[in-house]
Amino acid sequence: MDLTIAPDCLGDLERYRESRAMQQSRTAKWKADRRSALKSLAAGAGLFACGRQSAMADVEHMPRYVGKAEHVISIWLGGGMGQIDSFDPKRQGDPLAKQAGAYYRSIPTAVDQVRVCEHLPRLARQMERVTALRTIHHDVIDEHAAAVNRMHTGRPVSATLVYPSMGSIVANQLGAANEGVPAYVVIGYPNVTRGPGFLGAGSGYLYLTDTRKGPAGLSPAQDLDQERLARRRKFLANVSDHAPAADAKIRDYQRAVQQSLQLGGDAFQRVFELDREPHSLRESYGGEFGQRCLLSRRLIERGVRFVEVAHNLNFLNGSGWDVHNEGILQQHALIGELDQAVSTLILDLERKRLLEKTLIVISTEFGRPPEFDSGGGRGHQGSAFTCVVAGGGLNHCGAYGVTDELSKTIVESPVGVPDFFATVFAALGIDYGKNLYDGDRPVPITDGGKPIARLFS
Repeated sequence: MDLTIAPDCLGDLERYRESRAMQQSRTAKWKADRRSALKSLAAGAGLFACGRQSAMADVEHMPRYVGKAEHVISIWLGGGMGQIDSFDPKRQGDPLAKQAGAYYRSIPTAVDQVRVCEHLPRLARQMERVTALRTIHHDVIDEHAAAVNRMHTGRPVSATLVYPSMGSIVANQLGAANEGVPAYVVIGYPNVTRGPGFLGAGSGYLYLTDTRKGPAGLSPAQDLDQERLARRRKFLANVSDHAPAADAKIRDYQRAVQQSLQLGGDAFQRVFELDREPHSLRESYGGEFGQRCLLSRRLIERGVRFVEVAHNLNFLNGSGWDVHNEGILQQHALIGELDQAVSTLILDLERKRLLEKTLIVISTEFGRPPEFDSGGGRGHQGSAFTCVVAGGGLNHCGAYGVTDELSKTIVESPVGVPDFFATVFAALGIDYGKNLYDGDRPVPITDGGKPIARLFS
């Protein structure tokens, strides 16, 4: 029997070994630093917010299916949100003097000993419904595309396999909550990292970039009457009848076509008519990003299972969350826009009795180091950064995990990207230990991830 490993597989194997070695090295460092670091941080913000319990500590005793959530609204902060300037504030620095530290002051929150940036006052009052996961980490630092892929698929880029995104996995496992709607919608630009990978087109997404118009291409042309439309559908059905029945890709395509015809009807298109909402509510959400968040609520209310809302269009500060150089000067406007929209979304979902059933996830490709670059901005940091979860029936506690005095090194409760994915899946009642299949090839649904047990206790 020939057991020779193909060259492309060898490349993947070497990358896997290097990644494992790096993770083992970091784990050893965390253990070595832990005792001394905790002594100096005992009086710091957020240490006891969720206790001193590791993400892995009691997961062995955790039920496999624990979720209460039915939907996900995933807010994507493209460019890399700086944790030290938002949800993991530390002592202030000075960009002019190149003194490392936070760019803004911190403020207290509704949870004792948990503080956030001064430009998050609305969310500060709601932190009992929120958990800032302050110890997310991966080994992708200086490359946006690879980091975006990692945070959407939960895995490194592979030369042999296109992994599905979190949204596509949720769509594949749960489907839409109601008939006549897609399972997965992206409010932002299409991208392969958001896609279904080996799961196929049936687990893909519907996307739009303009909340005023809805998805492009779904509505029939204005001069297309019902008789002509019926003829076109009949012709399409005849073509489909002659397609190879055993071809999975053709079947996926046919299902997508049928769904697109259904979604072009009035029932689904009304979801995008935001002017049906009270004017005061629309104003409370804020500008274009806020309107996307409002639309996300309307979509999950209609039965969409997973909505990604991109906050990387029409940036207020010109550069978005990628705050190199002068981009950091107006970062506070971006943070304030996030604060207004997400805090309103939480209250709106609660008013609609949807908050317990809807998991809000705020994620980004990596964080920012405490040091300032030559232009006064910040570089990239994948070794310790923050993602945020809210609602979804979780046992929230304001903050989970501890970083050092400059939010540069993890010292308590590290959360790997696979653990982050497993937490989301568990919140939805999806078996985070199962396999998906690329043909006959089993692929674990996460890369060995385990949920953060504290959020389910």
